[in-house]
Amino acid sequence: MPDSPHPPLPADLLSSQDLLQVVLNTSQNGIMLLRPVYDATGTTIVDLAWAYLNPAARQMLSLPEHPTESFLSLFPTAVAAGVFGFYRDAFLSGQEARRQNNYQHDGLNGYYLLVAQRQGEVLVVNFTDTNDQTRSAIVEELRISQARELEARAETEQQRQQLEQMLHDAPAMICVFDGPQHTFQFVNQAYQALVGNRPLVGLSVAVAMPELEDQPIFDLLDSVYQTGETFRASEMLVQLDHDNEGRRELEKCYYNFIYQARHDQRGAITGIFVFAYDVTPQVLARQEVQNLNEELAAINEEMATTNEELRASNDEFIATNTALAHSEQALCSLNQELESRVVARTQESQTGRDEAERQRIRFQRVFEQAPVAICVFHGPDYVLEIVNPPMARMLGRAQSQLVGLPFFEAVPEMQAQGLRVLLDEVRRTGVAFVAQEQPIRLAHHKADEVGYFNFVYQPLHNEQGQPTGITCIATEVTEQVLARQTTEAATQRPRLLTDALPVLISYVDRDELYQFVNQSYRRWFGRDPETMMGKSVLEIIGPAAYAPVQDYIARALAGEHLEFEARMPHREGFVRHTRTDYIPDVHHGEVRGFYALVTDITEQVDARQHVQELNEELAAINEEMLAANEELRDTNDRLNHTNVDLDTFVYTASHDLKAPIANIEGLLLALAEQLPATVRHAPDVTHLLDMMSGSVTRFQRTLGHLTDVSKLQQAHAEPAEAVDLAALAETVRLDLEPALAAAGGHLNLDVADCPTVRFSPKNLRSILYNLLSNAIKYQVPGRAPQVLLCATRRQGQVQLEVHDNGLGLTEAEQTKLFVMFRRLHTHVEGTGVGLYMVKRMVENAGGSIRVQSEPGVGSTFTVVLPDRA
Repeated sequence: MPDSPHPPLPADLLSSQDLLQVVLNTSQNGIMLLRPVYDATGTTIVDLAWAYLNPAARQMLSLPEHPTESFLSLFPTAVAAGVFGFYRDAFLSGQEARRQNNYQHDGLNGYYLLVAQRQGEVLVVNFTDTNDQTRSAIVEELRISQARELEARAETEQQRQQLEQMLHDAPAMICVFDGPQHTFQFVNQAYQALVGNRPLVGLSVAVAMPELEDQPIFDLLDSVYQTGETFRASEMLVQLDHDNEGRRELEKCYYNFIYQARHDQRGAITGIFVFAYDVTPQVLARQEVQNLNEELAAINEEMATTNEELRASNDEFIATNTALAHSEQALCSLNQELESRVVARTQESQTGRDEAERQRIRFQRVFEQAPVAICVFHGPDYVLEIVNPPMARMLGRAQSQLVGLPFFEAVPEMQAQGLRVLLDEVRRTGVAFVAQEQPIRLAHHKADEVGYFNFVYQPLHNEQGQPTGITCIATEVTEQVLARQTTEAATQRPRLLTDALPVLISYVDRDELYQFVNQSYRRWFGRDPETMMGKSVLEIIGPAAYAPVQDYIARALAGEHLEFEARMPHREGFVRHTRTDYIPDVHHGEVRGFYALVTDITEQVDARQHVQELNEELAAINEEMLAANEELRDTNDRLNHTNVDLDTFVYTASHDLKAPIANIEGLLLALAEQLPATVRHAPDVTHLLDMMSGSVTRFQRTLGHLTDVSKLQQAHAEPAEAVDLAALAETVRLDLEPALAAAGGHLNLDVADCPTVRFSPKNLRSILYNLLSNAIKYQVPGRAPQVLLCATRRQGQVQLEVHDNGLGLTEAEQTKLFVMFRRLHTHVEGTGVGLYMVKRMVENAGGSIRVQSEPGVGSTFTVVLPDRA
């Protein structure tokens, strides 16, 4: 209903300054005079200055009469609480403005009723602190709820800071990427240590770590961000410039790590969590073992990654619901009393009707002064009979714009929000409806804004029990809901981060009781983490595992930060080796408990023990090998002496036999000359003399070969010099030209890729001559020889190949090919020494020779020599 004009004061009092001073001094309400403070442009109010505070205001605010500091300097929370905006809007509008505010900040703790109006360039504020007044149950419960909310916020922020510090000091490498560019949002000390003092936070990984460009890291991050699928790497090679020296050759390090996608409240991916361990020592140890003994099994270290959850509790606003229930009961009693008086009014006289009217006014005044929003609907169109000021302010309209009008006509934005269905159901069934944190958009809300409300629809009945109307009691809880959502969002990041940590995380209080355990405890102990809350450490891990850590627990509860390794026999068949960190939780010098981070290093300990056992085995093997080497050295010495003796014998025998053979040859010639011509030319005699001469010649050739072999044994390496391979091959071809012509064959030379070879010229000619002459000599009858000599240089070696289309060799014959005096084809002339000498000359120079052959198709001899060019 519209405000009535203020009656004027008597004319003789208007100029009385003394009267005004008495009113200010004796008023039980606080009165403040405030002047606006503008910004540099002089158009926007940014603060308020104190002009005057009456005695009541000074007492309630604990301030002097003329404070020197500004309003926001003394009460900075007034902006967030809406009080500053209320004063600013009241001054700018010039109209009387009212507000109820529960202010529990900046040293104040009260529920204030504020009335403000501009007078000239001063804002007059009249306020009452209800701390000394009897509060309604709703107000009291609201104050308690808000106090609990502040405590919950403080506790949640403290837990968040403790968790962040714990992650910052964790021994594992942890970081958080944000956005599709993978910008560093958080890195702990262990992760920062990877690159020294190089800046990371605020930079994308591509800018902060450019050396990862040709490594798979960027693609893996993109894949996790796009698909949301967790990536786990075991012993992946990652090369970083740890010392920031810009080196091309980066150190090889190996890591186990996890990439876990982060999601917002709508499920959209916003970034990536990273948890990593440096496993380079283990990988290098395993590689060393593999080099020492190829039969040793590779050690795979895979750190299981699971999601762990940090529990953060947020108080729900149950107290508000209790307050609504109390209000509902009070209103029911009030309605019953009102209905009884209405009945009495119809039976009484005009005096009774006047009294009833006075009662109605009194009850309406109760509605008007109630600290919660109240209205009364009547009829199927839900005409607003009563609307108190808090309800009018909540709906963003004056009381005159609401009273007497159908609700959905006066507030049309409510039509499409489902409230008519609720009202119809309450009117039809007569059952009250209670809503908690109902989202509602009102006309004064911005486009992207929504309010949250707790309200009750309570039916009103006549004497026959039929519903005649509905009472609505409402409180706005937007600030509480937004605060809870903010708190939940703030605690969600640490919770998701700890979900990605492959370690056991817990919090133990002073009584050694678990107050928090993560999901990793489920895998170790086969129990729901919730069932472990409040249980003792001894009960959960068992006596055998408790014994080795009991002293560490006592030291942690004494305030000592500990890091240790232990063997933990939790139960039969389940023994783990762990690395544990105990981080005390200290507040104001008092240890409340400690955080525990337990990492499973069983595989590392087993690997270390395995390496030690292998080293012991290798030491024993080395001792055996040393003894065997001594035996081999003695045997080699004896063989060397034997070979020297054999070489001496061969050389001496070949040398000493030359003279007798020469004598025999001379005697044969003399005999031929002494025989009469008729006898000498007789067929039998001629045949016999030829056979004897041929035997002498073959014997001389064999002695020559023995001499060559002896010389080859004694001179392992002829002086090497640059040999023109094409010229040398051409001279050999000319030497073999008669044999080629006789066989009707053809020899091709392809040595352009290798123009020169550093080798003994004499030995290289012998090698080429033996291989090429054999290719011509061992032809298939009736098939013209086709011989090809190729030479190539590659990878520090010179390779010579001789291809032919001759008789070829079986696999059995190939194994006997390079044995001295071994001849595989006897239909042609030969001694069986040529290929043996070729093999010795090649091997004495550090090379090798091999053959590939197929009977009836041909053979390929390949000589590989070291390239000393």
